[in-house]
Amino acid sequence: QAKSNMSSTKRILVYGGRGALGSACVMKFKQLGCWVCSVDIGADNPDADASVAVSPSSGSLTDQHAGVAADVAKVLDGAKLDAVICVAGGWAGGDAGSDKFVANCDLVLKQSVWTSVIAASLAAKHLLDSKDSLLLLTGAQPALGPTPGMIGYGMAKAAVHHLVRSLAEKNSGLPSGARALAILPVTLDTPANRRAMGEAGLSEWTPLSFVADLLANWVSGAADVPQSGSLLILVTKDFKTEVLPA
Repeated sequence: QAKSNMSSTKRILVYGGRGALGSACVMKFKQLGCWVCSVDIGADNPDADASVAVSPSSGSLTDQHAGVAADVAKVLDGAKLDAVICVAGGWAGGDAGSDKFVANCDLVLKQSVWTSVIAASLAAKHLLDSKDSLLLLTGAQPALGPTPGMIGYGMAKAAVHHLVRSLAEKNSGLPSGARALAILPVTLDTPANRRAMGEAGLSEWTPLSFVADLLANWVSGAADVPQSGSLLILVTKDFKTEVLPA
């Protein structure tokens, strides 16, 4: 049933499809009539056409990739994807002297780097060879500079930025026509951020609906897609969001 109309519609894989931003993206793509596969830890996303569960107990990146790659290949059954959207991630703080420094580095590397590497591998294997094909990863504006109070987070997101710039070059392994981009939010308006920080700074937080609409416009062709390799900062001020090149 999930594949009944795949031949005539855009096919999107959302990595992190059960998180706050991922869920918003899945719903937006479904509203556009896309076929959507959600990849995330644990339970299925009921809004998606297909779901792939990531094993949280995978002892290594290699093991986690092997499980996801096999399940995605089974779901796609030879069909190609128009876009791979990786919005998995999370935040953890800590300087080098903090008790949780190493544990938090381990956590954010798994949340941001492992997911991005697996998404890039899936894109290399399953993206259509088309100038409209897109791999979208999620960086972070603070990681463009030093992040002494959240070293692991900055390190992980800087790695994502490097990955995107590398994937945009010739002979990166992506289909030749595909574009690789990263969005670099400052702060997203998520339930977790509201719980952690209250609502005092809401006017400078980027709404999930803005991000979902932006990605949908790029995938659908309703808006010009930036040049491959672009790192795009999402700057929100007085409840208005701009997309600026890094």
